[in-house]
Amino acid sequence: MTAAGERAGIRTMLRMRTREGCEAAFEAAWRRAAAEIARVPGNLRQELVRDADDPRTFVITSDWTDRASVDAFGRSSARETLTEALRDLREDAARNTYEVLAVVPGAGRPVEAPA
Repeated sequence: MTAAGERAGIRTMLRMRTREGCEAAFEAAWRRAAAEIARVPGNLRQELVRDADDPRTFVITSDWTDRASVDAFGRSSARETLTEALRDLREDAARNTYEVLAVVPGAGRPVEAPA
């Protein structure tokens, strides 16, 4: 359970460094893929963030209801199709999967925790 009393889930984090000059194309390709991934059963939300000190480095987070949903998407042909454009724009990538154990909202605004 999270601090807000909601059930925790699974979060994937994918760090990608784009090829030089491909930052805008990468962001656009991610937005198109994310819109499709948002319709995949078990996907709760996705975020794209950029390194404040290195505009070619992005981190993609994706929250899922459970590990089975993440794994099913990871094995799907849809995943290959949706992420193909990102592969062509990147220089390197690293992916990790984490279990969300707790969410503690800050004073400024409540956090959307995995459902």
